[in-house]
Amino acid sequence: MRQRGDTIAAIATARGRAALAIVRLSGPEACRIAAACFRGADLQAVPSHTAHFGYVLSPDGEPIDQVVATVFRAPRSYTGEDVVELTCHGGDLAPQLILETLLHHGARLAEPGEFTLRAFLNGKLDLAQAEAVADLIHAGSTRAHRVSLAHLQGRYSEQLQRLRSDLLELCAYVELELDFSDEDVEFADRAQLEALLDRTERLLDELLRSYRLGELLRDGVRVVIGGRPNAGKSTLLNALLGQDRAIVSPVPGTTRDQIEAEAEIEGLRFRFVDTAGLRPTADEIEAEGVRRAQQAIAAADVLVYVFDLTAGLAPDERAFLAQLRTEQPALPVIVVGNKRDLLDSAPELPELDRPVLTLSARRAREDAAELQPLIRELVAAVTADLGSMDESAVVMNQRHRQHLARAREAVQAARAALDQGLSGDLLALELRRALHELGAITGEITTEDVLDQIFSRFCIGK
Repeated sequence: MRQRGDTIAAIATARGRAALAIVRLSGPEACRIAAACFRGADLQAVPSHTAHFGYVLSPDGEPIDQVVATVFRAPRSYTGEDVVELTCHGGDLAPQLILETLLHHGARLAEPGEFTLRAFLNGKLDLAQAEAVADLIHAGSTRAHRVSLAHLQGRYSEQLQRLRSDLLELCAYVELELDFSDEDVEFADRAQLEALLDRTERLLDELLRSYRLGELLRDGVRVVIGGRPNAGKSTLLNALLGQDRAIVSPVPGTTRDQIEAEAEIEGLRFRFVDTAGLRPTADEIEAEGVRRAQQAIAAADVLVYVFDLTAGLAPDERAFLAQLRTEQPALPVIVVGNKRDLLDSAPELPELDRPVLTLSARRAREDAAELQPLIRELVAAVTADLGSMDESAVVMNQRHRQHLARAREAVQAARAALDQGLSGDLLALELRRALHELGAITGEITTEDVLDQIFSRFCIGK
């Protein structure tokens, strides 16, 4: 990152045709630079948080566009510096010409994420909140957006601050005892220390467990629909999507390659994958489809295994499900008996070590209630690890997960030192290590390299 004391400028909206675009300035010279090319009110004299209509003029004095200039004076701005936002007409040309004019008058082109970096450096956001800005920009579902917004509002950081506060209190007691070790004075009650360490470790465990949900919120839930040919997998995919995405045919083996499509359900982004029917075959193309189906199952977040209720669950299907339990024990598997509409009586369900749902994928296109049990199971499979934990504290960032894991290791080491009656120096050392890892998440402890890596995720102008 470059010099922080200069004034930066960038187009803050996405490229392309649109009604409006925003060109943003931030820094000590923001008002002067904007005023130098603005015909209207004197932007150096107007109050903060006011908007003014006028024109931006090129260096030659020719009008570029009608704009609304909005002025935010330090420290009451996003970056904590003087900020001017010029709202012009959209498209590629007008914003670019305005940006070039601002650069001509002394601004510097902002680097990726530099506006948010300055907000962090000026204390407007902590590092976890700054990263939440990028998560919010890239959120692909309602629930991911909600969690990212909660992180931006500081609710996740509050959880981490409570953890750090507990550890600081614990560390203070231990280090105070070390200062008075010659006088054999004990400031900390051992039962209280154990309870505090237990609570801290439990909270760290909850945060780490939530990462699986955070990862799925960020990347989407990959749901593979598997089963034998003609079980109704493609019909089920179409029902879940609410559109005819896959070809449906009574001829077995119609689907020979993977068909992928996305849908938002209960605020979660699901990436459904319809696969070729699983069966031995001499057909070279179909055999390749079966191999790809097996690969898809190996990479799935959730497997929906579909079988035909009119035919029952075959022995090789039972063997396949049992094998999955052994080879992929962490994979949530939802077994679905399809074609319930073709039965004259209640189906006889196979006895498995997991529940079996029944439905009619064909009817589900007209009756959404038909899919509700399956949808509940899909959502439960994703959110199972969350328990009673507040969703706003879900960990969505791999960097955070690594620091939390190292903090838990340090707390566990501190607990072991306490149980074994080891010296207070070792206990204090492990507590300080845990504090360091938690501080690295919120940015109380950080390095220039880490900042460059984090803010390179941002689009320019953000």
